[in-house]
Amino acid sequence: MKKIQIVLSIFLLNTIIAFPQSNHSSMLELKNKLLTESATDESEIRKNLLPVNSQDKKNPGLAIIYSLLLPGMGELYAENYSSGKYFTIAEGALWATFIGMNVYGNWQENRYKTYAQTYAGVNPDGKDEDYYATIGLYTSIETYNNEKALERRYDEMLSEQKFFWKWNSTEDRKTYRSMWTSSEQTFNDLRFVVGAMLVNRLLSAINAVRSVSSYNSRIEKEASWNVSLGLERDFLNQEIYKINLRASF
Repeated sequence: MKKIQIVLSIFLLNTIIAFPQSNHSSMLELKNKLLTESATDESEIRKNLLPVNSQDKKNPGLAIIYSLLLPGMGELYAENYSSGKYFTIAEGALWATFIGMNVYGNWQENRYKTYAQTYAGVNPDGKDEDYYATIGLYTSIETYNNEKALERRYDEMLSEQKFFWKWNSTEDRKTYRSMWTSSEQTFNDLRFVVGAMLVNRLLSAINAVRSVSSYNSRIEKEASWNVSLGLERDFLNQEIYKINLRASF
C-alpha cells in the first residue's frame, strides 16, 4: 500500500510539472497564430483600400482628347457635365450655323451664276471665280477690254468669243453684284465660325482638366486610410491583438 502511494505521488508531481510547460507551449502557438492571422488581415485590408487612390483617378490627357473631339465630353468623363453641357450646346449651335451659312452661300452662288446667264449672256463653261467677280464691275466685256487697253495692261484683256458678257441694263448688273457680294461675304464669314469652334474646344479642354483635378482631389480626400496592428491586455491581464482601422475625411 505504501508503494502504491509513492507511485501515485510521483505521477501527480510529473503531471503538475508538465502542465505549465504544455500550457506555455500552447500559448506560444496561439500567439504566433494570432500574429500571422493579424498580419494577413492587415495586408488584405490594405490591398482592398489602396485602389481607391489609384484606379478611380481620372486621366487629364484623356479629358483633353475627349474635349477636342467633342466639347463637353472631357467634362462628362470627369463627372462634371453640369458645366460641360454648355460647350456641347455651343458646339451644336456653331455646327448649325456653319451648315446654314454653307447652304446659303451655295444658294446665292447658284443664283448669281444663273442670273448672269439670263441677263448678261454668260456661258458658264470654264469660268473661274475671278471671272464672276469681274463681270459685276463692268457693263460688258468691251468696256472691260477698253479700260485695260487704255491702261496698257494688254495681258489682262479677255477674248470676247470665250468670255463674252453684256448686261441688259445697269440695274441688272447691280442686282447681280449684290447677289455675288452676299455669297462671297457668307463664305468669308465661315472662317469666324470655324475659329469659334476651335476656341470652344480649347476652352472645353481647359475646363475638363480643371474638372479632372477637382475630381482626383475629391477622391483623395474621401478615402485616406490608416491600418495598424496593436497589442493590448484585457482585464484579466492577458495579451490580445487588435487591428485598428482609422479613416480621415
